[in-house]
Amino acid sequence: MAKILPTLELELAHAAACGGLVAGIDEAGRGPLAGPVVAAAVVLDPSRLPDGIHDSKTLSRARREALLEAILDAAHVGIGEAGPEEIDRINILQATFLAMRRAVEALPVSPAVALVDGNRAPRLPIPCHTVVKGDARCLSIAAASIVAKVTRDRIMDRLAREHPGYGWERNAGYGTAEHLEALRQIGPTPHHRRSFAPVRELLPQEVAE
Repeated sequence: MAKILPTLELELAHAAACGGLVAGIDEAGRGPLAGPVVAAAVVLDPSRLPDGIHDSKTLSRARREALLEAILDAAHVGIGEAGPEEIDRINILQATFLAMRRAVEALPVSPAVALVDGNRAPRLPIPCHTVVKGDARCLSIAAASIVAKVTRDRIMDRLAREHPGYGWERNAGYGTAEHLEALRQIGPTPHHRRSFAPVRELLPQEVAE
C-alpha cells in the first residue's frame, strides 16, 4: 500500500480565507530528560515543494537530514528553542509554547495564520489553529517536524561530545536504560531537566527549615 503523504490542502484553504501566508509549526523534544525543546515554523512555497516531506518520525535520520537542506532551500523557516532552565521554571508545555513563539518570530516573513500540530494552541501574535496529527496531514507541519527534529538531534550530538557517557548521540536525551544508568553513575549535567522525576530523584533533597 502506498504511503499517504501530507498535503497542502489546509494551507491553501487558510491562505484563501485570510489572504496571507500560512506557517506550519511543530516541535521536537518534549519528552527527553536533557536538552532543549526545539520548535520550527515553516512557510512553504507551493511552487517549490521538496519531494518526500512526511512526519519526521516515519523517516530515517539520513532522509531527514537531506530533506532539511531541501526545505531550507525552498521555504521560509524559523527556529526557536527553550532550554532546560526555562523548562524547569515554567513547565514543559509552556516552554514548548515559548519555543513556538520564538520560531514564528524568527521567520523572515510575516505569516497571517499558523497551523500547529496537536490540540493545544500557543499564544502567538497571529491567529493559530491546531491540527491533530498535523505532521501526518499537513505538509508545512510535517516540514516543521523535520526541521525541529534534525535541529535538536544536532544540538544533542554537540552536547554529547561535551558530556560523554549519557549516549545523547544515540538517545537524544530520552530516558533510555543507558541514559538512566549514566545519571546514576555520573549524575546530572547543567543540561538535564531537574523538574523531570528521573532527574529530580537523584538531586540532593533540600532540608526543610
